[in-house]
Amino acid sequence: MKLPARTALPLTALVLAATACAPGTSDNSGSAKDDKSGTLRVWLFQEVNNAPKKKVTDDAVAAFEKAHDGAKVKVEYIPVETRAEKIKAAFNDPKSAPDVIEYGNTDTAGYVKDGGLADVSEEFGAWDEAADTDPTAKESVTVDGKVYGAPYFVGVRALYYRTDVFKELGVEVPKTQGELAATARAIHKKRPELYGLAVGGAYTYGAMPFIWAGGGELAEEKGDSYASAIDSPAAQKGIKAYTSLFGDTNCPAAKCAAMGGNDTVTAFASGKAAMAIGGDFSHQAVEAGKVKGKYAVVPLPGAKAGEIAPAFAGGNNIGVLKSTSHRTLAVDLMKQLAGKDSQRALFDAMGFLPTYKDVREEAAKKEPFVEPFVKTLGAGAKFVPASPAWAQIDASLVLPTMFQEIVSGRKDVKAASGDAAKKMDEAFGAAG
Repeated sequence: MKLPARTALPLTALVLAATACAPGTSDNSGSAKDDKSGTLRVWLFQEVNNAPKKKVTDDAVAAFEKAHDGAKVKVEYIPVETRAEKIKAAFNDPKSAPDVIEYGNTDTAGYVKDGGLADVSEEFGAWDEAADTDPTAKESVTVDGKVYGAPYFVGVRALYYRTDVFKELGVEVPKTQGELAATARAIHKKRPELYGLAVGGAYTYGAMPFIWAGGGELAEEKGDSYASAIDSPAAQKGIKAYTSLFGDTNCPAAKCAAMGGNDTVTAFASGKAAMAIGGDFSHQAVEAGKVKGKYAVVPLPGAKAGEIAPAFAGGNNIGVLKSTSHRTLAVDLMKQLAGKDSQRALFDAMGFLPTYKDVREEAAKKEPFVEPFVKTLGAGAKFVPASPAWAQIDASLVLPTMFQEIVSGRKDVKAASGDAAKKMDEAFGAAG
């Protein structure tokens, strides 16, 4: 989701850790108070190298305090790994809760169901800067048509490839997913010490573009809930395309079935793979690896030439807690922290990809490495179902289990996707 080492966040987000534990349902009905002075508490995620983020935040807080006489802000940086428990406690004990939090965008629906986040639809709609928000980023703060925060940054994945290996072997950059698979196998055949394309059975967000590129979906809206679509013919075609990349001709299942996103990027950065699907947030790790100066990035190709595969739009949001006794100030602080100036500064300091279309275009002009990720977002990124059930589906490893059952040969695509669909539907049904 971004450049620093935290590459598997809610990005990645991004990802399992961000949604593994959703807070229990709270009886928090919101505060009747709206104090216009006093101290606001903010919880932001602790980064591996937190100094740049702290500097950007300190500047935003200083601007906020200058514009709001009598208001003070206290920021606490909380560990990503234990935030679920901490946020759960905050939802259930408003007296100890902060006013504003950073949260993974796949957590939105669960946090709304738990009664923790304030509906800021009216304020968001009246905010001039919000008009330039990327539609997919806005979707990540929206549940049932209501807005519960402001997008903070976004992260997507694209195709990293070894320019030296491609030149040495005389292979072209693939233009379709079919060519991608063929190129991966051709490279592995000529350079068996390399994975042609590093893939992972536990890399859910790396697999999704294959499902979406063929017209498949994870789930479809059904009334007020969702129904799994992972076992549809289109989704099965994408699953087959992804799982066909496991095996002795590219990435042996014995080694690759258990790999997650970080593992595939590490394999590429360490020189063990000719290609990998990595995020804009993977750039720093790759630059620090053995392949520095010997790689390039292009959008992940789609099913047909000229198409870009839809990518999962990971990232984080800034939200106001429903229990705050400083609602007006808290919403203003949310805007300050997630506004254009702060997102420009976050990109410059840490490489966090902005959620505003115009700011993101500025970033791409500053840093060429951003361009393929901006193109990917522009082609139409996608998001997970806006259901509180997604946290359970993610935490239960429904999709990784499906992929691993297929690549191990325990089940075929039809059986494994059918079982995954049943588990997803049970979760959707339980979530209501």
